[in-house]
Amino acid sequence: MTTSPIAEKITMTSPPAPTHRSQEAPQPHARIALVILRLTIGAMFVWVFFENLGKGLYTPSGYAGLIHDYIENGQAPAAWKSVMALAANHASMAAPLQGLTEISLGVLLVLGLFARPAALVAFAFLASLWVSEWGTAWIWELLVPVLASLALAVGGAGRTWGIDSLFARKRPNALWW
Repeated sequence: MTTSPIAEKITMTSPPAPTHRSQEAPQPHARIALVILRLTIGAMFVWVFFENLGKGLYTPSGYAGLIHDYIENGQAPAAWKSVMALAANHASMAAPLQGLTEISLGVLLVLGLFARPAALVAFAFLASLWVSEWGTAWIWELLVPVLASLALAVGGAGRTWGIDSLFARKRPNALWW
């Protein structure tokens, strides 16, 4: 059976089938874009940590004051305002926990260490903050980082230029990186 020259050319130029299922973006440009996004969101968390630390927002009174401002001036659903009131009432635990969360997410994302779960936590954290700020801030201010964090979780952003790439060599199909 003979094949046409066009069919031979298509067959010869087709990329080889992957030998294993990878959890990272296949195109180099897409992987680099995820790195840029990961570093940006990670740096944002580190920056916000130090900004909030300087403002005293990780102290019980500073944290409770900010949360009460969201409750009084925001347009979050009543059920969410109840959750915020609970956090404000337990500010001695919630304030340092938020600070620890923000700096941890920032460092993990910058290093590309456990970037997928860190990005998923960042997505949930930023989404909750976005709802908390309804009516007090520009709606897109946090929506873009919320969705960018989701993209990082889906794309396995730590596998390129991150520590996760070392773990992925041993277990390429693991969802942790």
